[in-house]
Amino acid sequence: MRALFLRDLRLQLSGSGGGMAGIVFFLAVVATIPFGVGPDLALLTRIGPAILWIGALLATLLTLDRLFQADREDGTLDLYLAGPLPLPLVVLAKAGALWCAACLPLVLASPLLGLLLAIEPRALLATALTLLVGTPAIVLIGAVGAAVAAALPRGGVLVSVLVLPLVLPVLIFGVAATYGAVNDAEPFRAPFLILLALTLLYGVLGTIAAAAALRLSAD
Repeated sequence: MRALFLRDLRLQLSGSGGGMAGIVFFLAVVATIPFGVGPDLALLTRIGPAILWIGALLATLLTLDRLFQADREDGTLDLYLAGPLPLPLVVLAKAGALWCAACLPLVLASPLLGLLLAIEPRALLATALTLLVGTPAIVLIGAVGAAVAAALPRGGVLVSVLVLPLVLPVLIFGVAATYGAVNDAEPFRAPFLILLALTLLYGVLGTIAAAAALRLSAD
């Protein structure tokens, strides 16, 4: 599992897995929003956390279509199916590598990019924390869509269509926790714990569902 994680991490960082494309897309979205909104700093401050979350969500969706597609094309997926490592752990290792390559840089860059959106320091910290906890859930949900679309020649759009409705609760609770941290300390706790629970839930259900979809696509 460790070897698989490191292999996929190297592929993602080299650009073969599309992880770098998501980072560039996130930077482009966040950097261009202030030009579209205009010089209204109060408006940017109010919608800034939501912009960071939406940018991270779209950037993650952009990287999902190649999660299993390349392995299916070169026959590596067949080795995973016949290998000694349980397929849910294979999915977990590949999803973890994708998150480290494509999502962790977004989390680290979010406080700096938040300055472009005039987000106050407390909201910057809350946004980075919710992204750190919530983006793994997006990747794990996306792994299910990527597994379903792995057998299709052009499944990139299908992955986004399948995944987007399922990740809306993650987006809702992530933004709610961020705004709760700004307005009052107490509203932050409940949506943040729900966000954490969603990540843990999809860490189990997402890997099992993706593994089942990969087996069905191989039959």
